Amino acid sequence: MDKKIALVLSGGGARGIAHIGVIEELERQGYEITSVVGTSMGSVVGGVYALGKLAEFRDWMYSLDKLKVFRLMDFTLSRQGLLRGEKVFNAMKTFMDDANIEDLGIPYAAVAVNLLKMEEVVFRKGSVYDAIRASVAIPAVITPVKTDDGLLVDGGVMDNLPVKHAIRTGGERVIAVDVNAGEIGDNKHETREEREDRHFILQKQLNGFYNYLGIHHHSKSEEKLGYFDLINRTIMLMTYHMARLSLEKYAPDLLISVSGEFCGTFDFYKAEEMVERGRKTAAAQLKAWKGD
Repeated sequence: MDKKIALVLSGGGARGIAHIGVIEELERQGYEITSVVGTSMGSVVGGVYALGKLAEFRDWMYSLDKLKVFRLMDFTLSRQGLLRGEKVFNAMKTFMDDANIEDLGIPYAAVAVNLLKMEEVVFRKGSVYDAIRASVAIPAVITPVKTDDGLLVDGGVMDNLPVKHAIRTGGERVIAVDVNAGEIGDNKHETREEREDRHFILQKQLNGFYNYLGIHHHSKSEEKLGYFDLINRTIMLMTYHMARLSLEKYAPDLLISVSGEFCGTFDFYKAEEMVERGRKTAAAQLKAWKGD
């Protein structure tokens, strides 16, 4: 089997950390990634890989605990989003320089959406960081990127698994990775206490944020879903069904499906668990694909 592949990486917030494990397993088995396309977190991991800094990025992700994740959240008073996203990119720049996409060692593309024109925007040149920043702008969470002719947000708004933009340079097989597979809804393996602890710090900060704006916000005793719970469920449901629709039209040669039920959109402190989950899932599905 030809081991040259064009890789497509889905969005999924913290679940997208699993892409790292998938890439590491692909390389361990001798596959050559000749190009990579991603949206949202997939654009992050794909861009980092194209920059040749995947190991450094993985190690940085491993260093994050709940408190460090919280400290990377730069809240803003903008009506277009809760976070600016600048702290994360500034932290990444301490171990990884930016570069122009056209100067990378392999073809790379990041997918965003222009809300004003209601169309996809595929970054194939220019700053890697600028492309990623637009692709990860989750509506209502991370502020959108303003351009001369539009407002750019997360590419997952239109297509969370952009197989149609896969870059083939010479007959490669297309492998797509979806990190949102599995049951949509609560993590049934997570206890009530664990779930409340997972959101405590974020919810506390948000309550202060709402109070500052003079907005009434119900306590957890008055509602079943907190702010981040609601966004997490909405994103999972939207991306899951949009990916299914996309796959009906643009089927890859192999779809690696990583369960998303063990990790929420904002659970970036679960990096080691998600990398290992991606690695094991890729190993099992590659074995089945080869018919071993």
